[in-house]
Amino acid sequence: MKEAEPSWKHYLTDYNEGLGLVYERFVLNDFLLALRAKHSIQTVLEAPLFGMAGVSGINSVALAQAGCEVTLVDDNAERAAGVRRIWDELGLDAAVLEVEPADWGNLPFDDDSFDLAWDWAALWYLPDAGALLRELARTSRHLVFVAMPNRRQVGYFLRKYVLDRDFFQAVDERWVDMGRIRRELEDVGLRIVEQGVLDVPPWPDTVMPAGEVLKRLGLRSKKLEQQFTGDSWQWSTMAYYLGQQPELYERVMRYAWLDRARLPWRLKALWAHHRYLLAGKK
Repeated sequence: MKEAEPSWKHYLTDYNEGLGLVYERFVLNDFLLALRAKHSIQTVLEAPLFGMAGVSGINSVALAQAGCEVTLVDDNAERAAGVRRIWDELGLDAAVLEVEPADWGNLPFDDDSFDLAWDWAALWYLPDAGALLRELARTSRHLVFVAMPNRRQVGYFLRKYVLDRDFFQAVDERWVDMGRIRRELEDVGLRIVEQGVLDVPPWPDTVMPAGEVLKRLGLRSKKLEQQFTGDSWQWSTMAYYLGQQPELYERVMRYAWLDRARLPWRLKALWAHHRYLLAGKK
């Protein structure tokens, strides 16, 4: 049987990611831009660049647009080349470097090279995520930000036990344990500055298009398929970044009432798609 093509290859040319991913990016953008303003961040390392589904390598675009100097790291030459082309298309500069898959514990940067070193949801793909966390701590002069899928919310269980069971055989699920990540960061001398949740829309986190979810649940109907496919169901962060859909942010963020609600984060965690830690150098 021919092995399926990785989804990241598809998204290097097709920027239609779906509503959920565009929402996730906009919420993350708001968080990163607030972090930049509060801590005067100028230099940024994102490693690895491939944790989020959809278009690879664009998590730090908002920071670059705000004037930050961005460095991205990947372990796949084809994907890294695609990310360089995407940033050229956006008219933005980013240093996109490659390491071997076994070298995430040996990043090619000096100590204290970046104001912010961060990663979104990639730890469980790595052979040694602890080594990467130690490198983020070493290369940051100020802050380390790490987020992972929230294992407590209903979409996680739906994906794990119903929709996408094979996926969980290919990742190291120990790294959705925020306590484990916290211990790794504290063991190398960082202090936890903040913890919380991000990405709390009104739909569950299935990490796949709505039409595919309905198909896997056996809820097939022509009306539903038409609702979540076709030209009327086009959602692209790249279109927003390129200035083609300037209204997209307002369209999508009308769903952010729970993200923006002044509720304890532990209460939001019952539904939030991601949890995060923000750590600082002592």
